[in-house]
Amino acid sequence: MENVKEKYIGPSGFYQRAARLAVPSVLQQLLSSSMGIVDTMMVSRIGEVSAVGVASQLESMVATVCFGVMEGVGIFASQFFGANDKHNLRRAFGLSLTICGTLALLWTTVISFFAQPIASFYVKDPAVIESALRYMRIVRFSYLPLCIAFVFNYFFRCIHRTTVPMYIGSSAMFVNAGLNYLLIFGKFGCPQLGVEGAAWGTLIAQCFSVTCYTVYAISKRVPFIGWPQEMFALDLKFVRPIMRRTYPTIINEAFFTFGSSMYLKAYAQLGTRITDAYHVGNTILRLFMSVCNGLSVATGMILGAELGKNDIDTAKKESRYFLGLAFMLAGALTLIIIAAAHPIVWLFSMEDPLTFLTAVGVVRASAVRIAFRLVIVVIFSCLRAGGDSRFLMFLDAGVMWAVGIPLAFFLVNGLGLTNFTLIFLLVQTEQLVRMLIGLQRFSSNRWAVNLTRLVA
Repeated sequence: MENVKEKYIGPSGFYQRAARLAVPSVLQQLLSSSMGIVDTMMVSRIGEVSAVGVASQLESMVATVCFGVMEGVGIFASQFFGANDKHNLRRAFGLSLTICGTLALLWTTVISFFAQPIASFYVKDPAVIESALRYMRIVRFSYLPLCIAFVFNYFFRCIHRTTVPMYIGSSAMFVNAGLNYLLIFGKFGCPQLGVEGAAWGTLIAQCFSVTCYTVYAISKRVPFIGWPQEMFALDLKFVRPIMRRTYPTIINEAFFTFGSSMYLKAYAQLGTRITDAYHVGNTILRLFMSVCNGLSVATGMILGAELGKNDIDTAKKESRYFLGLAFMLAGALTLIIIAAAHPIVWLFSMEDPLTFLTAVGVVRASAVRIAFRLVIVVIFSCLRAGGDSRFLMFLDAGVMWAVGIPLAFFLVNGLGLTNFTLIFLLVQTEQLVRMLIGLQRFSSNRWAVNLTRLVA
């Protein structure tokens, strides 16, 4: 027992370092999720939860694919920072802006021409589709500032300045919530735009965010900012080894985000009331996922820096401390989520009793998902820090498409289940499979690699 404690419980100094990186990210995500709850509550007042939820699938795809880029390039950025290699850190930033900006423009073009068939793919209700289209016609222009702000956010984390994204992100969220209130309901002389007001709030808030990041980064001369001719000096010797580790993460996130939307397609067959409950449950779930996000940030940044310094043994040792922390947090959060589900869902003022009870059930079933996810994010962050991206692609999107998605459609179509809470709970088998396979890879230590030597 003593050996297990020494292996998985770290010294107080370790937890202090982890907290300095994790807590700002947790607070930012908590505020983001809280603002998301406020936004969903406002949209629910005008009966447009499903419409905005369907339209937000596209925004989620943009953000997730961008995250895939940053997972790959960020592996190197963290290690460049650990090795104090500012020149290559700046070039990594320029590469990220180039790829993410291109993807954002591509998605904007896709929505401009194919919004109708995309919305119709997820739902069949004509009223929901019409509202989703009105939202997407405006929000598509937020994709470019969204992706640029995401790159800044990630690089500030890579250089261990996690308070900057917290302050800027929090400010942007208040701007978003305030504009939504003014424009959805037409308060204080503003036009009453309904669902389009929510879209305008998102667009303006994203532009505000990227402006703040740009002004702050240039004025403070942060390490990843240089002259354009340095940041965008992207020769093949630099780009090739990074992209070799990055393209699997992009593919993974593309398949993962599309797979996530397939769950919506499966559940939408049960009716609009179920999708309303699902969107409300997911909004609340993000509130608790903030702890997973903070743990992921701390794990990736600390281990990435240690690997960049070529201190492999320390990286291995601290990865086990993070795993022990994940199991402890999983137990605590499970109890909190089960207890808090009913009062939080009550805040949404859902008139239909069945929708309300279904949303409560989804939130409580999410306690199982969160418990698994805390362990999984540590495993993912370890694999990502050492560039084990191909196996990560199998573990993430591969398990989803092999286990989770077929199971969801089988439960709805094959077995004809209508109890959505039970369906949602059974689908979490996917998380269990992912965790068990991931723990085996984690224990092999094949991820513990210094990648800075690969880049010229």
